Amino acid sequence: MTILTQTCTPFEGQKPGTSGLRKKTRVYMQPGYVECFVQSIFNAIGGVAGKTLVIGGDGRYFNAEAIQTILRMASANGAALAIVGQGGLLSTPAASNLIRQRGADGGLILSASHNPGGIDEDFGLKYNISNGGPAPEAITDAIFEQTKTISSYKTLDTADIDLGQIGTVSLGDMAVEIVDPVEDYAALMEELFDFGALRALFASGFTMKFDAMHAVTGPYAKAILEDTLGAPEGTVLNGVPSVDFGKGHPDPNPIWAKPLVDMVMSDDGPDFAAASDGDGDRNMILGKGVYVTPSDSLAVLAANAHLAPGYERGIAGVARSMPTSGACDRVAEALAVECFETPTGWKFFGNLLDAGRVTLCGEESAGTGSDHVREKDGLWAVLLWLNILAVRKMSVKDILQDHWQTYGRNYYSRHDYEAVDSAAANGLMADLTAKLDDLAGQTFGACTVTMADSFSYHDSVDGSVSHNQGLRINFEGGGRAVLRLSGTGTEGATLRVYLERYEVPEGDLNIETQTALKDIAEATALISGLTERTGRTAPNVMT
Repeated sequence: MTILTQTCTPFEGQKPGTSGLRKKTRVYMQPGYVECFVQSIFNAIGGVAGKTLVIGGDGRYFNAEAIQTILRMASANGAALAIVGQGGLLSTPAASNLIRQRGADGGLILSASHNPGGIDEDFGLKYNISNGGPAPEAITDAIFEQTKTISSYKTLDTADIDLGQIGTVSLGDMAVEIVDPVEDYAALMEELFDFGALRALFASGFTMKFDAMHAVTGPYAKAILEDTLGAPEGTVLNGVPSVDFGKGHPDPNPIWAKPLVDMVMSDDGPDFAAASDGDGDRNMILGKGVYVTPSDSLAVLAANAHLAPGYERGIAGVARSMPTSGACDRVAEALAVECFETPTGWKFFGNLLDAGRVTLCGEESAGTGSDHVREKDGLWAVLLWLNILAVRKMSVKDILQDHWQTYGRNYYSRHDYEAVDSAAANGLMADLTAKLDDLAGQTFGACTVTMADSFSYHDSVDGSVSHNQGLRINFEGGGRAVLRLSGTGTEGATLRVYLERYEVPEGDLNIETQTALKDIAEATALISGLTERTGRTAPNVMT
């Protein structure tokens, strides 16, 4: 096999966001595009000579072809070992686990997470470091700098290798170990949760549906829920991964998983339902007749984690992204543990987890996880919920009600304005930023502003500072709005508006969510000029 050094010209815009580089699939399919970005990653991390890499993805369109390209390049650049999921499949949390368990130097994860897949849809690639978590900003900045000046890449002149058979094969001087993508992850879950109690739960007649959304979590859920825990066949819906996710949108929320929501809201619906996303790191939790917001889910998990064997000694602390509601803050206060507010992006939790400062982490975008890996983990969250249900012997609705009566309720919703004209969205944010200092004391509709700022995060572990992480507006009475531009879209700009209102335990805990947030939504629109600036009278997605 011949090592080739190919000349190349930099591609504009190869700047990794909070979850790697996401672009339209056809962009990634341009000759040399994957090669330039991957070589830039290798260059930015000091090369891969002698290193071990974990490689895998969610199986979306172009996943298999890109993995073959990466393997040839890893070998040509001197890597010693590549650990690859069979068929190129690895959920993001499973990849994180493999990096940690095998002591790998890092990993390349191919996914655009919850974004649609297909030749005319989205693709993504990110680099994870040796702790199993997404590369921190210092590394992603270095990768971006490399993409601006890249002039050549190394690859092998060789055919694709067969990734369908478990075992070890050679690719040049590099070993390629093809592993069962589920095995190591399932073993970790059995260490954390009381599988005996979960088997007994299903044996008692407890009913559940898990929607894998034609994405990577299907094989994991079937192996664990049906084959190991004894859930009836058919518990896992849409469980076969598809390159275009069954032509659906693999985002586990009430909009894109509406059939599951309709099922659990019906009179004869299951006791419990859940869904995960394209790469398996997000989750949606439902009980009969009730949807659990990601913010509430994090708070409930923090309050009850000790009921699972892996967390029976309690939690060291909890961290949430800034846009996530403050529900978990009250749990942390009651448990007398630390609580951290970080920017959006799982990489910001990594330092806190590695330092032992926190045990649980969560984002409002349906991501929850713990110190077992360095990524959010959809199926882990589902299993922890099941463990809690098995021990407490209460319904999801009753657990929520009990939680609110103990800690109060943070009414919460996220409004997504997708594919907004980029100039309009950036202009809105810039003008709002300019007037933040003057908002305190002003009244908009029924709400009076008490504080407004642009969120900056000071990392208590490494001292780094991240500025401009979202705009916060606080209102009298405990209300709040947050506005930020998302880094996960591939077309135009995605403007996210987060609305929150706190109700005390003795207050009205059962108002319809959008009704409870109506005044705050109207005030936020007035402050930002949302309708006039975007031309939108309503969000595309409301969760």
